[in-house]
Amino acid sequence: MALIPFDDRDGWIWLDGQLVPWRDARLHVLSHGLHYASSVFEGERAYRGNIFRLRDHTERLLNSARLLMFEIPYTAEQIDTACRQVLEANGLTDGYVRPVAWRGTEQLAVSPSGTTIHTAIAAWPWPSYFEGERMAGIRMMEGTWRRPPPDTAPTQSKASALYMIGSLNKLQAEQAGYADALLLDWRGYVAEATGANIFLVIDGELHTPSCEAFLDGLTRKTVISLARRAQMKVVERHIQPAELARATEVFVTGTAAEVTAVREIGDHCFTPGRITEALMQGYDDLVLCSPEAVDRVVAA
Repeated sequence: MALIPFDDRDGWIWLDGQLVPWRDARLHVLSHGLHYASSVFEGERAYRGNIFRLRDHTERLLNSARLLMFEIPYTAEQIDTACRQVLEANGLTDGYVRPVAWRGTEQLAVSPSGTTIHTAIAAWPWPSYFEGERMAGIRMMEGTWRRPPPDTAPTQSKASALYMIGSLNKLQAEQAGYADALLLDWRGYVAEATGANIFLVIDGELHTPSCEAFLDGLTRKTVISLARRAQMKVVERHIQPAELARATEVFVTGTAAEVTAVREIGDHCFTPGRITEALMQGYDDLVLCSPEAVDRVVAA
């Protein structure tokens, strides 16, 4: 099936406070956000008309901007409402939602002083990121580019600049015939996949890297809550790459990936099993619940 370019689609995008036709939602080529990566974004999924953990995503968007030293000129309530409006305007009940905020054209220099902050929200249909492989398991390789230390970059922001690292590793993996790449942090510990967090099952316990160098994903937090509700032991710690040999199951989590099994990382092979399946099913069930029910689960 031919891909539809993202700039040539029917539909509506919320841009700086109003819905505009999809093809008219443009920014100038000399925008600061394009040249100096002064932009932040979110990735959200809607299921049956409800955007999963919408307020949490919105609060993270606002906080990401603050970490990049700018304020998005809309409240959380206004952004939440706009996300829902975009879904409705595009006739979607299930799909992907992408809010993004960036600095504008008033200044084109390293200093962003005086730039206007712009905000846009788009939504489109998007099936499972690893469709057909969620339980069968994806193949991964170890990526070349590492996650930076937290004193060199705002690692707890969903900043566009930080995704260059994932993008380069993802491209490298795809060119080598893999679905994704495993990223290490600056010390050589296991960090995450290119756009998802990672979990290992070792001796029946769930192990996941502590997240000093990368984003503590909302899906990651959700899965940890589900695991603890199921009386699984969850260990957040530094993980050496050699410990992959001890893992019997591995899976990744993210808004796009949801919960997806991993069957191979380099020379290490895994068999997706009952823990992966249970958490995948638990997550699939939870995203169909009401926002109130979701809040009760993730707050527990």
